[in-house]
Amino acid sequence: MTIKAILIATAAAIGGTSSAFAADITLKFGHVGNPGSLFEASVDNFAECVNSSMGGKVEVQTFGSSQLGKDKELLQKLKLGQVDFALPSSVMSSVDDTFGIFEMPYIIRDRDHMRRVQDAMMDKFQAAANGGGYHIVGLAENGFRHITNNTRAINVPSDLEGIKLRTPNGVWRVKMFTEYGANPTPMAFSDVFTALQTGVMDGQENPYAQIASAKFQEVQKYLSITGHVYTPAYILASQKGFAKLPEDVQAGLTACAASTQDFTYEKAAQLETELLDVIKAAGVEVNEANKDAFVEASAPIYKAFADEVEGGQDMIDQVLGLANSN
Repeated sequence: MTIKAILIATAAAIGGTSSAFAADITLKFGHVGNPGSLFEASVDNFAECVNSSMGGKVEVQTFGSSQLGKDKELLQKLKLGQVDFALPSSVMSSVDDTFGIFEMPYIIRDRDHMRRVQDAMMDKFQAAANGGGYHIVGLAENGFRHITNNTRAINVPSDLEGIKLRTPNGVWRVKMFTEYGANPTPMAFSDVFTALQTGVMDGQENPYAQIASAKFQEVQKYLSITGHVYTPAYILASQKGFAKLPEDVQAGLTACAASTQDFTYEKAAQLETELLDVIKAAGVEVNEANKDAFVEASAPIYKAFADEVEGGQDMIDQVLGLANSN
């Protein structure tokens, strides 16, 4: 149901029309995750929570595998009211530079650290989203990212020299891998398998859940465990569309988003073990990268963020300062 239809239904309820009919709100949730992905599990959990907890008042319908569009298309469709929710991750750095903080290599240590960052800085992230016309209903995750490729095992940044590497849409990821010596190219997730299979790209970088669900292990020889970036995912609505929903619906959606975050973190930790075994079983050669070498090579990225983004150094200091908080 469109926002206009929702408003008509709400007005009808006020006018005394049957509450069951008036309260029938259907919301579409589009995402790029494949079957078996953490994205799919997270979105399905959110939908199940909403559909079961709101007494039939709201139904969330889910559409994965980029059925309703790729990340950038979904962002646009949110604003047009053609989609009600999306689950963007790295692409949010194209909405506002504030989200680029999560593109800084090794800045997030673990999920507990991410929760502290969320608690301390959510107002800042919400303001950045609002500035782009969006509303963050809650956070999920994409996860800790690792590098696969068909050229060589990656132990230190110089091993990336000349490798054609697919990245998500986001200026800071491109800058990072350029600094490491790779040839990064932003590309929609749905196009990556074919690009790897045909050799258009040598490699890519993603969490295990995305690698395994997209079956990249079938077209990649090496997996290098780098954990170079942790990216949250955002249960995202348009600011105007969300504001037009009844207040009790807004509250119910927000509560389910918080519940989904708990589910997602537990599921992600489980998949990190299970899916690494799946990738290994496909015959992919796995190595532990020298993270100290990557951290050292990342200093110019931090400097660029501090120099180019307003308040960038303050954000870096705040996030790092929360790494070891109790």
